Amino acid sequence: MHALPATTHSYLQRSAASLAEAISEPDVPHRYAFAHVAALRAAAALIAARATPVAATRRRPQRNAWVLLAELAPELGEWASFFAAGADKRAAAEAGLSRAVTEREADDLIRDADRFLAVVESSLGLVPHDSARTQPLAAEPARRAG
Repeated sequence: MHALPATTHSYLQRSAASLAEAISEPDVPHRYAFAHVAALRAAAALIAARATPVAATRRRPQRNAWVLLAELAPELGEWASFFAAGADKRAAAEAGLSRAVTEREADDLIRDADRFLAVVESSLGLVPHDSARTQPLAAEPARRAG
């Protein structure tokens, strides 16, 4: 396997740091936002590793990280859809709306972001980090009745 770009490693470190912030954050909306950002940074790490530069003369429409992730790593498409669906809640949480998310939603998202980071690390050929929780790692987002 080829060496990974430095930006990939940087995004993985930043993802783990955001996850640690989420775990220690007492404020529920901020906990949710930090967890979502952790997942976004993990996605950015994989995008940095798999994307190929586009010629400067050819402009492509901008796409968000979740769309790019699904294109570059179709095997993670379900994860991309899952986290994309939480973007509005993250924005509301970041805006300080205290009722934007419940404590359960924040804690569930921390577990999901932790699993996702491990899946990204594995897909990059790296040894997954020690899970922040003692939950078993899953290959896809947790299913919730809803």
